[in-house]
Amino acid sequence: MINRVVKNAEEAIRDIQDNMTLMVGGFGLCGIPENCINALVKKGVKGLTCISNNAGVDDFGLGLLLQTKQIRKMISSYVGENAEFERQMLSGELEVELIPQGTLATRCLAAGYGMPVIYTPAGVGTEVAIGKEVRRFKYNGEEKDYLMEHAFEADFAIVKAWKGDTAGNLIYRSTARNFNPMMAMAGKVTIAEVEELVEVGELDPDQIHTPGIYVHRVFQGEKYEKRIEQRTVRKKA
Repeated sequence: MINRVVKNAEEAIRDIQDNMTLMVGGFGLCGIPENCINALVKKGVKGLTCISNNAGVDDFGLGLLLQTKQIRKMISSYVGENAEFERQMLSGELEVELIPQGTLATRCLAAGYGMPVIYTPAGVGTEVAIGKEVRRFKYNGEEKDYLMEHAFEADFAIVKAWKGDTAGNLIYRSTARNFNPMMAMAGKVTIAEVEELVEVGELDPDQIHTPGIYVHRVFQGEKYEKRIEQRTVRKKA
C-alpha cells in the first residue's frame, strides 16, 4: 500500500528552494495551508512566485511571506485585503500579475488536465490582453474573440484539506473546497496538509474530492486559527 505520509510541514517543504513557483490553495482566509506557509517563513526561502487567488492579510496567510519579502511575484485575482501587498506593489518591490478569477481557476485546471493553453473571452479588449494571442471562434452560433492563456507551471502545489488518508486521498469541507482541488491536480509535486489523517479505507470513496494519485506528500497539521476575513452579523430586531 502506498504511504505518502510525512512527519510535519518542515519535512513536507524540505526541497522547496529559492526562486521556485508555488500554487497555494485557499480563498481569502478559508482553506489555506497555514502550517506550510509558517514553515516557509521559518525556512527563509526567497524569490518565490506564488499563484493564489488572494494574498492573505497583513499578518496571516501569504501576508506572512510578504512581510518577510520572500515573495518576488504574486499571480492573483483579488488582493484588496492586504495593505503590505499594496505598498510593495506601488513601490515596485513586488511584481504582480492580476488575472480574472475564472481565468485563474481555468489555467489551474488546464495544468492538471495536461492542456497547454485555454481560450477565454475574459479580458479581451483590456490590459489583460496586451501581448497575447486573440482568436475568433464561432460558438453557439455566435462569432466572438477569445484570448489565449497558458496553463500554469508550478514546481509545487500546497493545499489544505479537512480529512485525508495515508494514500493522499482528500476531502475538503464546505467553502474550503475552492482552489484547493484544482491546484492539487496541477503541481509537479503536491503537498497536502489535513486537519485529520486516517488510514486507507476510513474515507467514504464517494466523498473524496482529490484522489491520492495527485498527492505526493500528506501530513496532519496542527493549531489552525481558521480566521474569518470579514465577520458580518445580523442586528438585533
